[in-house]
Amino acid sequence: QVQLVESGGGLVQAGGSLRLSCAVSGSIFSIKSMGWYRQAPGKQRELVARIISGGSTNYADSVKGRFTISRDNVKNSVYLQMNSLKPEDTAVYYCYTDGGRAGIYWGQGTQVTVSS
Repeated sequence: QVQLVESGGGLVQAGGSLRLSCAVSGSIFSIKSMGWYRQAPGKQRELVARIISGGSTNYADSVKGRFTISRDNVKNSVYLQMNSLKPEDTAVYYCYTDGGRAGIYWGQGTQVTVSS
């Protein structure tokens, strides 16, 4: 059974930093991509950043230059370093992994709150 467990969310002042971690347990034969989505109150869930299997990365325009996604294949984990946080970054952040035919798996979400 595949499980994703996130950690690292919290309350931070604008301009501050947080690092989110997501540990993936269980076996997935082939991972197409891993990354992070977020959902703010009253808004749709949106892609924040992802790492595709070949190693390339994609970022939402709103976080480019401030957020960095990374992956540790040994620990089977994915991280999101968030710098220069803004109040509009406030959301629940969800880790995901796309296992192709195996399906898409989600973490439980971690709250990030940025105060002005």
